[in-house]
Amino acid sequence: MNNAQRQEKLRLKQEALNQERDQALQLKREKARRRNKMLAITGISIAVLALLAFGISAMLPGPYDSFAKCLSEKGAIMYGAIDWCHYTQDQAGMFGKSFKHLDYRDYQEAEVAIKKTPTWLINGQVYENVQSLERLSSLTGCPL
Repeated sequence: MNNAQRQEKLRLKQEALNQERDQALQLKREKARRRNKMLAITGISIAVLALLAFGISAMLPGPYDSFAKCLSEKGAIMYGAIDWCHYTQDQAGMFGKSFKHLDYRDYQEAEVAIKKTPTWLINGQVYENVQSLERLSSLTGCPL
């Protein structure tokens, strides 16, 4: 075999190696694209499911909706400082999602002097501190 033939053989061998390397890189890129696509689809699916679950739970009634509505209908007012008072936050937390149905007012808006938060005004009487739901029920006649 002469020198020109050997060089041609080497060139062909190198070309074959280059093709194999290019095919391997292309296959690797394609796998990465598929993996990224699956990750994106999975992420979007999880986000959609989370939004659906949140939307459904937001539409469901709270556990004490009728009780909170009854308190408001009977004129019970809760005065507090929901932004910074953990006692007011605890009282609100007892109602959960149903808190939105209470007649809640900031303590600074009260017609009576509020010394502690939360304070309930029920039938003209002032009740300071966190009140149990059972106590609120007995004070107002609202069924739990």
